[in-house]
Amino acid sequence: MNRTIGLISANYTFSGYDTLTDERPVASMPFGGRFRLLDFPLSNMVNSRIQTVGLITPYFYRSIMDHVGAGKEWDLDRKQGGLYILPGAAYGFRDPNARFLFRDILRNQTYFRRGDGDYFLFSSGTLVANIDYEPMIAQHEIQGRGVTFLYKKMAPGQKHNGFYLELDDSGAVKSMARADSGENLFLNSFIIDKSLLLKLLRDYEAVGHMDLIEILLEVLPVTPMGSYRFNGYVGFMRGKQEYFRSSMDLLRNEIRQELFPRDRQIITKIHDAPPALYLPGSRVRNSVMTAGSVIEGRVDDSVLFRGVRIEKGASVKNCVLMEGCVIEPGAHLENVICDKAVTVTAGTIIRGTDDSPCVLPKGGVI
Repeated sequence: MNRTIGLISANYTFSGYDTLTDERPVASMPFGGRFRLLDFPLSNMVNSRIQTVGLITPYFYRSIMDHVGAGKEWDLDRKQGGLYILPGAAYGFRDPNARFLFRDILRNQTYFRRGDGDYFLFSSGTLVANIDYEPMIAQHEIQGRGVTFLYKKMAPGQKHNGFYLELDDSGAVKSMARADSGENLFLNSFIIDKSLLLKLLRDYEAVGHMDLIEILLEVLPVTPMGSYRFNGYVGFMRGKQEYFRSSMDLLRNEIRQELFPRDRQIITKIHDAPPALYLPGSRVRNSVMTAGSVIEGRVDDSVLFRGVRIEKGASVKNCVLMEGCVIEPGAHLENVICDKAVTVTAGTIIRGTDDSPCVLPKGGVI
């Protein structure tokens, strides 16, 4: 197997997160009680034996750097290869759906030119799935096509805005177009030959405002491109509704087992904390509980992060409570996303809906 180098793009955001992304990029959004969205693509690459990973960061990169550091948890603090923090552009997004701004690639072309590899594996920073890329890399090498796109076959009637692939019988890509629904959804991850990428850097140097996917569509008629089907679970993250829905998916045992298998762990920054404490009178049902939490009240069908406190007489249902939240006595929350360090005062009742969860801003006292 020829050597593959990774590239994760975190330099984009969505408009549908309310205040959740005011101070952080989407890639550093907390997820699942103890993770960040970025942990998934980063762990997938490391678990697929990719030892060099570039991370394109946005201009407000503090939360990303605080989380990944030098990449120690992912064994990327190494002398050869390792984690490369690459600066992203602070402007120039012509398409709000862009994931791989070509200007970001141009300004970091030293990383691509000097990279000791034959292929580059690109991924968005919000691809929530547990993916073994090694078979995809092997297929790319055997087929000899310039690009291989990762895709998921969508269920009939399932809708998600994105690029959909039209494939021939051999899996070659005939066309790709943006739509609200379709059959073969591109998962914002692909492998590209280094030689092809360097050629695009030369040919498209003057159009850095474009997205790399737009450029690949332009050269598709003269460049063979293939596809690789991923059959596992994918948590979609385009706004608070999908974030909330994917968080609630973690309450299903089969989804947790698929996302967090023992032999392909999702790696994250280590935090030492005591186990969750369940005091007399507490009741917890079908919830994700994390170390450091103290429960005196009632928790149903919810995801709790580290250091959350549910005080006596308080109750939460269908909620995501991030680190350090305090729900005081008699308060009731339903269909709510609490950002970090939110305090809900005694007796307060807050209800959202499944389709539109209520978002409480970071550090707020409600």
